[in-house]
Amino acid sequence: MQPLLSFEQAPPISVPYRFFLTAPLFGAIAGMILVFLGAETLQSRWSQGALAMTHLIVVDFMLQAMCGSLLQFVAVVAGANIWRPRLVAAVVHPLITAGAVLLAAAFLMERPLLFLLAALVFATALGLFLCVMAMALLRTPAHGMSIHILRVAVCGLLVTLVLGAMLAVTLGLQGEVLPVSSLPALINVHVAWGLGGWALMLVIGVSILVVPMFQLTPAYPVWLTRLLPAALLLVLVLWSLQLFVPGAVAQVWQPRVALAGVLLAGAYAATTLWLQSRRRRRLVDATFTFWRGAMLALLLFTLSWIAFEVLPALGEHPRAPLWLGVLILPGLFLSVIMGMLYKIMPFLNWLHLQRQGGSAMPPPNMKQMIPEAAMRGQMQLHFTALGLLLAAVLWPPLAQAAGLAFSVSCLWLEWNLLGAARVYARFRDKIRARLSLT
Repeated sequence: MQPLLSFEQAPPISVPYRFFLTAPLFGAIAGMILVFLGAETLQSRWSQGALAMTHLIVVDFMLQAMCGSLLQFVAVVAGANIWRPRLVAAVVHPLITAGAVLLAAAFLMERPLLFLLAALVFATALGLFLCVMAMALLRTPAHGMSIHILRVAVCGLLVTLVLGAMLAVTLGLQGEVLPVSSLPALINVHVAWGLGGWALMLVIGVSILVVPMFQLTPAYPVWLTRLLPAALLLVLVLWSLQLFVPGAVAQVWQPRVALAGVLLAGAYAATTLWLQSRRRRRLVDATFTFWRGAMLALLLFTLSWIAFEVLPALGEHPRAPLWLGVLILPGLFLSVIMGMLYKIMPFLNWLHLQRQGGSAMPPPNMKQMIPEAAMRGQMQLHFTALGLLLAAVLWPPLAQAAGLAFSVSCLWLEWNLLGAARVYARFRDKIRARLSLT
């Protein structure tokens, strides 16, 4: 049973907006790093530029958007009482922003002190955020698989934070906390929990509700909504055992565990594409296309992983992880986030303006908040940038063109979101002016 929507629980519009309006800017910065550093960034996943870009996308673009969405989603879908949302947003948002800058600078400049500062800032910001989310999700009377999966996703973020902080402190203290030999396993587990336990788990939890609601598809099969999160969590636990067993032993079963997780992700993508093919409304908007592109990227990620397992020489190429990273980060997660932002912001505008103006001053139609042509143009540029990024992995001289396209796409998204915020501000001011005269 799906939880009832509690719009009266929605936090002030400024709470999610500050996260949403910041996120694309760091995508643009990540693209400009690729422009300035060029082909050397794509030589290996361990290059300074690749590490800086990855963390700008993951810990600022994705994390900002997902935290802002979660503050809204948990209140509305779970009917949860978020503790002092204005204060939480006012603390968490600038700290995440500062932490992302410190972490990217630490990778680019190789300054140990910056890793320590980043760890401290992120621990403070996400510690507060996780406490607030945990209290809200544990106390809510709502039920349903979306709620359970969101709880698992929050736990996934906690594990990701702990492991990331350990890595940052180890780099900051130059190996004095953990031996260097343990870092590869710690990095593998950190990445798995960040992408699978937090990001993908959150996407799955949200999609169970929003894909049928917004795209008018049939509901996800009940057996899948129960099996998929549990199986993915089991895979993550098994994958994490490499931290506690000798490396030689772990290497025997690691590939099988990883393949199981990838196949689960591929099954989710295939199911979503199947549901989309059976939608009741044939109108295709930007959000629908973003979701479809995201699922195709996840499916290609799955097929690529299998190909790398079947052809070890191909999978051992230094740029193979970059190919997978492009498919999973801008391909899957950023596509989903962009598509959802184009639904969330117009809806939040309408919801809050309708409350303020009532029947006397009905708000503009949601389609008037962001022009469809602007959303489609930005979407086309995003997928063009995705294609260029994949091509640049194969032929690094394309790196600068890919970085520029990706940066402009993120700036275009920012402009579209600012346009929606301006529509809200103008109509809100009209409502206040009218109320002041009565």
